[in-house]
Amino acid sequence: MIVVFLGPPGVGKGTQCQRIAAEQGWGVVSTGEILRQAMLAGTPLGISVRQYLDAGRLVPDEPVFSLVEQRLSSVVCRDGCILDGFPRTVQQAQMFDDLLRRTGRRIDATICLCADDVELRRRLLHRATKEGRSDDTPATIDQRLDVYRHQTAPLIRFYREAGSLFEIDGMGTPDQVYQLIQNVLRAVGERDLTSARGE
Repeated sequence: MIVVFLGPPGVGKGTQCQRIAAEQGWGVVSTGEILRQAMLAGTPLGISVRQYLDAGRLVPDEPVFSLVEQRLSSVVCRDGCILDGFPRTVQQAQMFDDLLRRTGRRIDATICLCADDVELRRRLLHRATKEGRSDDTPATIDQRLDVYRHQTAPLIRFYREAGSLFEIDGMGTPDQVYQLIQNVLRAVGERDLTSARGE
């Protein structure tokens, strides 16, 4: 199963993706984590990426897509895969659909976690204090939320029209949100099983 997670910065995508992947034995394609690892390693890509992330801007498509394609073809993603932070734009989504078609795969569900801006800012500032992340300052938080609204939010319509979108309230506790996600995944699994049987 391939599941795409959408949602604004601070909504809790990373937490939920890691929990689900651990329970299901699926791989996680987290572009944010992959790019942060590149920054820590001081690679040329990492140095370039830092300039974008510190300014709250999106990293260009080409390096991101290359990293996603490598991860998706790895052994850990063979039985299932969760995408956290990708795609971020409609163009990336179209490129990703083309890649999946070439490999005989498809997106089974797109889960969008939703929360209001006040709560998102509170969570991000708390994370900045706790983790010391340079990309979680008040100025970059506002910039990242603005980028999300203009560049990433259109994906909601894209995946709704594709018929794979499930919107989930991300304002609850992590356990409450996790249960809502589990309900969606269970329903999708049952739907696919029924389809495979030709019922």
